[in-house]
Amino acid sequence: MEIYVGNLAYATTDDGLKAAFAQYGEVTAVRVVTDRMTGRSKGFGFVTMPDAAQAQAAIDALNGHVNESQPKPREERGGFGGGRGGFGGRGGYGDRGPRRESRW
Repeated sequence: MEIYVGNLAYATTDDGLKAAFAQYGEVTAVRVVTDRMTGRSKGFGFVTMPDAAQAQAAIDALNGHVNESQPKPREERGGFGGGRGGFGGRGGYGDRGPRRESRW
């Protein structure tokens, strides 16, 4: 079971988070999410515990800071352009024929 852990102190490390959850059972994976640029914690992370009963015990004991993680389906993203002025959109320069006068 993957557990979302919120409201973490910025100084929290993977080892510290693992130690907090290891009191309640086996922990197979821990990840404190960090900012790519600064390396600083973003204040949340994930803990994976294989036994659902132990994971629930940890959730109950650490009430208010953890929840079971619910995976979200990935959203489809478009490529470059998309008709909104990017590459291949209608906002570029080039031979577009004669210029029309604006109505405004």
